[in-house]
Amino acid sequence: MTIFETAERHHNTDAADPIDSAQVTPLDGGEGQAEARRFSLRIQPGLVLACLVLALVVLWAILPGVFTVYDPVQGLPGQHLRPPSAAHLLGTDSLGRDLYARIVYGSVHSLSGALAAVGIALVVGTTLGVLAGSLGGRLETAIMRLVDVMLSIPDLLLSLSIVVLLGFGTVNAAIAVGITLIAKFARLVRSEVVTVRRSDYVEAAFGSGGTFFKVLWRHILPNSLTSVIAFAALQAGWAILQLSTLGFLGYGAPPPTPEWGLLIAEGRNYIATAWWLTAAPGIVVVLVVISINRISRAIGSVNR
Repeated sequence: MTIFETAERHHNTDAADPIDSAQVTPLDGGEGQAEARRFSLRIQPGLVLACLVLALVVLWAILPGVFTVYDPVQGLPGQHLRPPSAAHLLGTDSLGRDLYARIVYGSVHSLSGALAAVGIALVVGTTLGVLAGSLGGRLETAIMRLVDVMLSIPDLLLSLSIVVLLGFGTVNAAIAVGITLIAKFARLVRSEVVTVRRSDYVEAAFGSGGTFFKVLWRHILPNSLTSVIAFAALQAGWAILQLSTLGFLGYGAPPPTPEWGLLIAEGRNYIATAWWLTAAPGIVVVLVVISINRISRAIGSVNR
C-alpha cells in the first residue's frame, strides 16, 4: 500500500467521524451534562436542607400567626427571662415577650428589607451596567468611575452614612443597603454586557439591520442576566446580614419592633444569665444567610 492510499484511507475515516460524533455529542456534552447537573442538585442533602430552612423562614414571613399564638410586642406578666420550655420554645425576654414569636415576626422585617434592598440595587445597577457596557465612551467612563468610588468605601460605613442622612427605620435601612449594592450589580452587568456585545451573533444581528434597542432587548440582555440571578440571590443573604448589623447598632427599626439585629442587641445585656436571647436570633440569621448562599451557588452552577 502506497503512502497516498494510506493517506486517502485516513482522510475518508476522519471525514466520517464528525458525522458520528455530531450525532452523539449534543446528547452527552450538551443536554446530557445539563441533565446531570440538575440531577446532582436534586440529590445534594446540603441544598435540600438549605431550601427547607429558607422555605420555613418565608412561611414565617407570610403567615406568622400560624406558627405562634403569642404577641411579639406585648409581654406576659410574671414570665420575665424564662428559659426555653414547652410553653416558650426559645424562652422569654426581660419584658416577658415570647422570643420565638419575636423571631417569627422579625422575619417579616428582615426578608422584606432584604428583598427591597436587592430590588433597588438590581434595577439601578442593571440600568447603569447596561448603559455603560452597551454605549461605552465617556458615559461608560463616568459610570465606572462612580462605581469605583462606591466600591472603595466599606459597605458598613457607606450604609451608616446613608442611614444617618435618611433617618432611622427599616425602610431607610433597606434603601441604604440597596444603594451600597448598586455598584456591585453595575460592575457585574457591565462586564457581562461587554462580553455578549462582542459575540458573533450580536454582530450579525447588527449587520442584518437590527436597531440598537432591538438587539439589546432580544440578544444582549437575555444573555447577560443569567449570572445576575445567582448574584442577586447571593446578595440577598448579604443584605439580611447588613440589615441585622444596622439593627444591632441601633440604626434600624426602633424598639419594640421584632427585628433580628435588634433582638441580638437587646439580648446582649443578659448574655450571662439568659444566653438564649442572643443565641437564638443569632443562629437564625446565620442559618438563613448560609442557606441563601448555598442556594445561590446551586443557581450559579446550573447557569454554567
